[in-house]
Amino acid sequence: MSLSGKTAVITGSNSGIGLGIAREMARAGANVVLNSFTDSDDDHKLAQEIGREFGVMARYVQADMSDGQACRDLIAKAGACDILINNAGIQHVAPIDQFPVDTWDRIIAINMSSAFHTTAAALPVMREAGWGRVINIASAHGLTASPFKSAYISAKHGVVGMTKTVALETAEEPITANAICPGYVLTPLVEAQIPDTMKEYNMTREEVVRNVMLQRQPSKEFATVEQMGGTAVFLCSDAAAQITGTTISVDGGWTAL
Repeated sequence: MSLSGKTAVITGSNSGIGLGIAREMARAGANVVLNSFTDSDDDHKLAQEIGREFGVMARYVQADMSDGQACRDLIAKAGACDILINNAGIQHVAPIDQFPVDTWDRIIAINMSSAFHTTAAALPVMREAGWGRVINIASAHGLTASPFKSAYISAKHGVVGMTKTVALETAEEPITANAICPGYVLTPLVEAQIPDTMKEYNMTREEVVRNVMLQRQPSKEFATVEQMGGTAVFLCSDAAAQITGTTISVDGGWTAL
């Protein structure tokens, strides 16, 4: 399908899942606005390379997703926002009685509140354009839970609930809101964790991937960033016009258990 003439704003998109989605959006013809909290030459070069590779307009806009006003300013600076993909997120693991309060606040701000602010700013823009897609990158942990991840899981459950609310508020408009719920996705960050985990458990790479990292993922295969991007592109298609207010799990069967 072609998204030519559409502009996609993807938060947290200078690496990993966000970058994979940005590339697939550009491949489908959308202009893209990349984002993260850094503002380096490499960030802007990355956007330029995507623009050249796919023949679209691509820009990088710095914004700290822990700052509500910065989230809203990102939409204003983008200039257009037909497709909003809320992907920015961080993680911290600790028992709830030992969970640092400032870390809790930061995770809630970046993983959940940022999506509130960007969506609130983007909806008027979408209504003016007469079309829009809100796609929130939640998680299998937006539907299930694990110990020691209280802030992340609370935020991702909140994102799923907010997605449903936005869908109901826009149900009679040509705007949809959905959440993609990935399981383990092979990103550079995940890849970098494998060697240390091999040493910790005295296992081969295959054993670590299958028995440790993908213990809860029945397929025993990582999802890819390209698959995340392809799912997002599908949600922007005419075929998905009546898909709204729901979650799409890309988790190798994790939430089927």
